Amino acid sequence: MPKAVIYSTTFPIYSARSVVPPKLLTRGWVLLIDEVQYLSQKDLSGLIVALHRMSQDGLPIVFVGAGLPQVARLAGDAKSYAERLFSYPAVGALDKEAASKAIEKPINDQKATISQEALTTVFDMTKGYPLFLQELASFSWNNAQGPQINENDVQASYTETIKSLDDGFFRVRLDRLTKAEVQFVTSMAALGNGPYPVSDIAKAMGRTQKSIGPARASTIFKGMIYSTDHGYLDFTVPLFADFIRRHRLSGE
Repeated sequence: MPKAVIYSTTFPIYSARSVVPPKLLTRGWVLLIDEVQYLSQKDLSGLIVALHRMSQDGLPIVFVGAGLPQVARLAGDAKSYAERLFSYPAVGALDKEAASKAIEKPINDQKATISQEALTTVFDMTKGYPLFLQELASFSWNNAQGPQINENDVQASYTETIKSLDDGFFRVRLDRLTKAEVQFVTSMAALGNGPYPVSDIAKAMGRTQKSIGPARASTIFKGMIYSTDHGYLDFTVPLFADFIRRHRLSGE
């Protein structure tokens, strides 16, 4: 759990010079925390203070955190100097070149090949999202009849891939939501593809923007949606709106 990670790692950072043997201070340490957006403000504030102290003391420790786009804002809210302490590189979907390498190399390592048409189709269908790339490429590999994966293999594997994602990845995310939150994301998906103006979501729900505030905030906290700009929201993973349209709006 995040609290255990924070509490167990910040203590030696604060007291490293008095607790850790001097020879260990010459070694590099890396602190890795995923899903930073789920830390409470108290925990995040404590982490930032500890890292600031670590930097001032010149300790050989590097922090790498990962989370949704609101992490930069949350860090700033926790401690105003956080913007000077960290860099916030965006990590999004793979571009076509990177996606092709990710798919093609393991296939070539197995003495097989994949056509350029198939690579393009995989990229177009998955929007470059790493998990979806992996899933579609895996099903295409399993369904290919010869030493080369062609476009027909990818096309034939798409339905199977979507079913696997619907029954697992997407379903788990939707099942975490309350009824009010499900109504919120369903109204978003009904508008098409994002980003979605909050005013349009409220209108689709027949509500005021103020009244949908609690559902918006809780859905953001659960990592399902994020603010792309002032007054705009979008889903945190590609194709989730398509999933909702398939299963919620179709009445399944």
